[in-house]
Amino acid sequence: MSEHSSPVSVVTGGAGFLGSHLADYLLANGHHVIALDNLITGSVANIEHLAGNKRFKFIEHDVTEYIYLPGHVDYIFHFASPASPIDYLELPIQTLKVGALGTHKTLGLARAKEARFFLASTSEVYGDPLEHPQKETYWGNVNPIGPRGVYDEAKRFAEAMTMAYHRFHGVETRIVRIFNTYGPRMRPNDGRVVPTFSVQALKGEPITVFGDGSQTRSFCYVSDLIEGIYRLMMSDCADPVNIGNPLEMSVLQFADEIIRLCGSSSEVVHKPLPEDDPKIRQPNIEKAREVLDWEPQMDLEEGLRKTIEYFRELIEKKAI
Repeated sequence: MSEHSSPVSVVTGGAGFLGSHLADYLLANGHHVIALDNLITGSVANIEHLAGNKRFKFIEHDVTEYIYLPGHVDYIFHFASPASPIDYLELPIQTLKVGALGTHKTLGLARAKEARFFLASTSEVYGDPLEHPQKETYWGNVNPIGPRGVYDEAKRFAEAMTMAYHRFHGVETRIVRIFNTYGPRMRPNDGRVVPTFSVQALKGEPITVFGDGSQTRSFCYVSDLIEGIYRLMMSDCADPVNIGNPLEMSVLQFADEIIRLCGSSSEVVHKPLPEDDPKIRQPNIEKAREVLDWEPQMDLEEGLRKTIEYFRELIEKKAI
């Protein structure tokens, strides 16, 4: 901890969905926050409510380039990365670079500032898993040359780089493996099921389900995730920890739930399953329960209602 009256935290990807919620949480807990984002998938709309906050600073910067920040830093949260399958297809090189070069640059900053470093990794390191549910000891089933490989392998490399800095340079590090998360500020066109189904249902358009819809996902509300992330950063655990909601449901069940909550007459239509799309996804969160005393609190229906309301407002504003 610094000599400052409050800790200083850097959040890369600070204008993104998760990064902006994390910035809010840190500010509410007395931190000074410096948000870095090149706005390739982030949006200043996510942080415009923080304009004028004296403990918040936004810097438009690509973290794959050298990062210079004057003064003391206590914590670095590395959240910068494209994070949806559409992004991987449109931004494959940028996805690889931010996972590799961006992680290297931010770890270098952590070493120089003697700050604790936090890597936002992902359940995608498990690939299309052969273990169910997935626990942290599982090494994964990843196709390194498939279309999703640019994200999967970037995050796997980022984990390896983080542990190398931890072991070789003695940097204090934390790694979270994030499972599907949803909530306000998701990009409506990012291709993931929550925004896609919500917008389609609200507009009365057909709900597009890939494959037969039997593939499973488990959805964690953003406030639960951020709470788990903060607890992990403040813990003594240097090993990866899954944070997610083990409540598992099929994509088809999820589509039906969205249609019901939107009061929509939308019908489900099926499209071919994308290459390497995981068939199952469910976190084992025993480690988070044991080490962090954490588990999700938000009821799925309540969380979805909050999220749907966010997209409803965007539609009413003709923002989408």
